[in-house]
Parts: sequence; structure tokens; C-alpha cells
Amino acid sequence: MILLERIRSDAGDIQILETKLHRSVVYRQGGCCQSEADADGVSLCSYIHGIFGLLAQSPPRNVLMIGCGGGSLATMLASMGVQVTIVDVNPLAFEIARRYFNLPDEVACHVADGRDFLRDNAARYDAIVMDAYVGAFVPQPLRSMSFFRLARTRLDEHKGRLIANVFTEHDFDAAPDVAATAMAEVWDDVRVLDIRGMQHRNALVMAGTVMALQEPKLLLRPMAGITEIMHDLNRWRFRKWRLLDRDDRSLCAISSI
Repeated sequence: MILLERIRSDAGDIQILETKLHRSVVYRQGGCCQSEADADGVSLCSYIHGIFGLLAQSPPRNVLMIGCGGGSLATMLASMGVQVTIVDVNPLAFEIARRYFNLPDEVACHVADGRDFLRDNAARYDAIVMDAYVGAFVPQPLRSMSFFRLARTRLDEHKGRLIANVFTEHDFDAAPDVAATAMAEVWDDVRVLDIRGMQHRNALVMAGTVMALQEPKLLLRPMAGITEIMHDLNRWRFRKWRLLDRDDRSLCAISSI
């Protein structure tokens, strides 16, 4: 990889790299890959295409994203005419997304904590996408039942849905089930989309109007990495998730620190 820029940040040093193989741009922070996209800003990350494919099944008018990274999902949604708002605590994320990942000017960007933004703004959205991480973990306030209760009040009451990216180490990692259990306290319909048998993967946990959703397909083809993305998308399946009791949830929370 070719280092394009190194940026110091309170949340960990940021590296912007270009790959020799795909000529794609990679955003790394705190030792984790936050985004990878082609020259048009189309993601090379399978889970981003998974979220995009889920949303496109009932195209939203407006979407709130909590967590920016390179903003590739916002770029892809904007290309199909969706009004997108992004919230991130790190102002550098927006600068990087516009400079290196072609984030469109019409995407509204707000420097704020996701929970505070929802509390202070009464706008309603067709979908809320959660992809906010500090290192490999979602901040605790963004995975609590109180947060999900607040998020539900900011979703369209008839067709609103919330989709959360949950990093999962292996099949015994209960992180997706923890998220699903918390969402089930707020919504009747909760589903988990996962790739069983794969280590270090992204699972998607969703709630709201989600029962009619099908496994997503590749809808917007990037300039590279198509084979890998399609391979992952073809392995994704909705699975039964385990309703955890309070002791289980407490143990999982402790083990993830």
C-alpha cells in the first residue's frame, strides 16, 4: 500500500492509503480499517453493500448515518437520490470523506455524538444506520436500550428501520445477540443477518419494518473487488438469534471491554 496521508487524531492516528492491487483508497484508524472505496467512492466492503442492498429493497427518502468513516454508504445512497445526514464525533472524518472518498457536498454532516444529535433534533427518518466504532467496539451509550428507545422516536412510524453494523469475532461471539436483545426491548421485529463460520466478520442487526427483507444482492458495482464482495453477500443468511437474559448480557459486556 502507498501512504497518502497520516493524520493525528484524539481517537487514534489516521492513515489514508492507496492499494496497489485495486487502486482503491483505504481509511485506517486505531489499527482498524474504517473504509475502503474505489475512485468514485463506491465501497469495497461487503457489509456496506449489504446495508445498501437492504435499504434499496424499500428505497428510503432520507437516512441518518451515525458514524462516518469514509462515508461510502452515504455516497452510494446519494447517487440514488436519497437525502443523507451523517453524524460523527470526529470532524476529521468529514474532511477525509470529502477529500479522498468523493462524499458529495449535498450530504449533510454534523459533528456531534449520535445520542445527543437524536435528542436535540426532532426530524424523522426512513432509516437510521449505526456504524460508529471506537477501535473495534461500539460506544456503550449507542448500544443501550435507552438509545434504541430514542432512535425509535426518530424513525418513520410506518416504515422506519434501524440497521446496525456489529463486528463479530467468531461464531461464539454473542455481540449480535446482545444488540438484538436490546433492540427487542423496543421493537417487536428484530433480525440478524450473519455469515456463520467466518472469523472477524460484520453482522447486521436490524429492527423495525424488517420482516419482509431478503438477503441483499450486489446492486452498485465497484471498480474492483467484485468477486470478493459477491462471495460474501452470497454467504449471508438471516439466522435465529438468542434472547439473552441480564446475566448473559452483563457477562458479554464485561468480556468485550
